Amino acid sequence: MHILLIGSGGREHAMAWKLAQSHEVSRISVAPGNPGMLHDAKITQVPLEVSDIDGLRNFALTQDVHLTVVGPEAPLVAGIVDDFSAHDLRIFGPHKAAARLEGSKAFAKDFMARNNIPTAAYDTFTELDAAQAFIEKHGAPIVIKADGLAAGKGVVVAQDKQEALTAVESMLGGQFGEASAQLVIEEFLAGEEASFIAVVSGRDCLALASSQDHKARDEGDTGPNTGGMGAYSPAPVVTDAVHTHVMKDIVQPTINALADEGMPFTGFLYVGLMIDKQGQARVVEYNVRLGDPETQPLMMRLQSDLLPLLDHAVDGSLPEASIEWREGSAIGIVMAAGEYPAGSSHGKPISGIEDAESGQCKVFHAGTRLVDQQLVTAGGRVLCVTATGDSLAQAKQRAELGAACIFWEGCRYRRDIGHRAL
Repeated sequence: MHILLIGSGGREHAMAWKLAQSHEVSRISVAPGNPGMLHDAKITQVPLEVSDIDGLRNFALTQDVHLTVVGPEAPLVAGIVDDFSAHDLRIFGPHKAAARLEGSKAFAKDFMARNNIPTAAYDTFTELDAAQAFIEKHGAPIVIKADGLAAGKGVVVAQDKQEALTAVESMLGGQFGEASAQLVIEEFLAGEEASFIAVVSGRDCLALASSQDHKARDEGDTGPNTGGMGAYSPAPVVTDAVHTHVMKDIVQPTINALADEGMPFTGFLYVGLMIDKQGQARVVEYNVRLGDPETQPLMMRLQSDLLPLLDHAVDGSLPEASIEWREGSAIGIVMAAGEYPAGSSHGKPISGIEDAESGQCKVFHAGTRLVDQQLVTAGGRVLCVTATGDSLAQAKQRAELGAACIFWEGCRYRRDIGHRAL
């Protein structure tokens, strides 16, 4: 079977790596892909950008593609699934209407409010004076979110009032372009975060293993918010009781409401949770695809074949699917540019990946490219060094040994990924 995978980051590298293990898969075309994927003979890069829906559709039509899998959110929000479906092409991901759960935070908050899905109190703003008055009234800590897609950088958890006022001024002043023309400002939720991801097909769903990522750039969960500096699975905070509560009170009501409102969902539904000391969960955010960097440790733990799971979801037979996980833990440590998240690194030679992988690690590429056969940096988050172990402590030790082998000028990574569980 020929699979088309759309995307170029660490999430897509991990998905391609896992799909390539399937005996059913003979060829994986990744558009546009990254150099790290090319170590597998089944995988080839296709010079099509994720935004080129016409080009991607024509490729799928002419290259006998069995299934297209969409990695990042932008093409989903742009309506790639609607386009492919109109041409009778099999594609895994939600339609444009349902993808608004991630494409617009205001839409997602309003959706949760009218469907009684637990989340933080909030209001939306397009005018600076009104947003500032809201902050003056409610104080800090408080959370400011750009309404649209901002590559994981459009959220500020302001610890004091001045930080919040500065954030709304910057965002409404055009910091993220059209994405921050409207803001959601919401109450700060205390507790422990977790990532709860399910494969969804209409009203049916199958939960993946739990995971937790680290959004803050610096150790001790301090510093600016990022797209994620590392993740591990499973997350101990998601106990059996919490899992049951989240499925019953959040995930199933979400997908039922989407179906009831004429937006039936197929794809990965990512629910970012804040779980309090009593085990009660509230929704921080929805994503309509796998998380990055959660995907990397999840794919390392996934023992069963990924392709049948996606096929069952697309075919409407998800209750027939099964999923198996390796015992123990997996962890991924993101190696990022020193400038990240404010900036990125480009053209810096990278060394040490082979040494890292000669141990007990798998290095997934996120922001790399080849220049004259030299691997160089090409982004903010550059690599994710991932390892498994019988325990989280063992997996963490293996991943840190791998990360220590890798170098480029200005690289940075956190050395405390998984500290909440440990």
